[in-house]
Amino acid sequence: MRRSSFWMIGIVLVLALAVGCSPTAAPTTAPTAKPSATTQATAAPTAASPTVAPTAAPTAMTGKFTAAGSTSLQPLAETLSEAYMAANMGVEITIQGGGSGVGVKSAQDGTAELGMVSRDLTDAEKPGLMVYTVARDAVVVIVNQDVSVDGLTKAQVRDIFSGTITNWSEVGGPDKPITVVAREEGSGTRTAFEDMVMGKEAVIVANAILQSSNGAILNTVASTPDSISFLSLGYVDKTVKVLSIDGAEANEVNASSGKYPIVRPLSFISKGDATGAVKAFLDWALGPDGQKIVADQGYIPVK
Repeated sequence: MRRSSFWMIGIVLVLALAVGCSPTAAPTTAPTAKPSATTQATAAPTAASPTVAPTAAPTAMTGKFTAAGSTSLQPLAETLSEAYMAANMGVEITIQGGGSGVGVKSAQDGTAELGMVSRDLTDAEKPGLMVYTVARDAVVVIVNQDVSVDGLTKAQVRDIFSGTITNWSEVGGPDKPITVVAREEGSGTRTAFEDMVMGKEAVIVANAILQSSNGAILNTVASTPDSISFLSLGYVDKTVKVLSIDGAEANEVNASSGKYPIVRPLSFISKGDATGAVKAFLDWALGPDGQKIVADQGYIPVK
């Protein structure tokens, strides 16, 4: 009995020692999640910075319009419009011929946003129309290459076109009849020629060969022996001969200085003040880039 008690006490002591010597588990705490970059940026105090308003992108010019009329202004208008559209891809410009009379009517009735004229407007045409002269142009007198005469006075030109002089021998040339070629009624070039050369009394001969454009005039004179006509300086090429007038050669320098006597305006016209894309184009045409093109094309800049 005593030995059993002793063993029982021993077993209890061994168990007590085993429990006392075993390591106690350390209490665990869930790790705190590392704040995300977004959280850190939000939480971190930042210095106040000024608010900058966004810069608006430049507004590209857009629009579509037509210019119609003078065939003298037409090639310059085409060159100007092509250069402008290349720099303003949202703009579409259509250029049409027809003569200055068509240009006035188109502007008046609104069939074109811009008319084109190569003469001054008459008093009857002026009401309601705005004029934008972009260049000046010399009206030159041309002859077939076989004509030996190199120059005429303005009075001789008038007498030839009115039928007073009918043979080249009367102005120092060969004994050959003169063939007169002219623009049709309503042409700005013809009107300018009549105003500056023919005057109020003389009229162009009834048997003149009439053509409807500067290009047709050029081709007719180039292919018709002993012929004479007039057209815009900008159309001249080597297929015809250009005559000096009153001793002055027909070129940009003499036209600009006033030495060459037959010079007229080349103008766009609009019904009322031009606005929007039309105004932007006209402003550009009258600015440095547009006027450089005017000079490069052989016309006289206005600025």
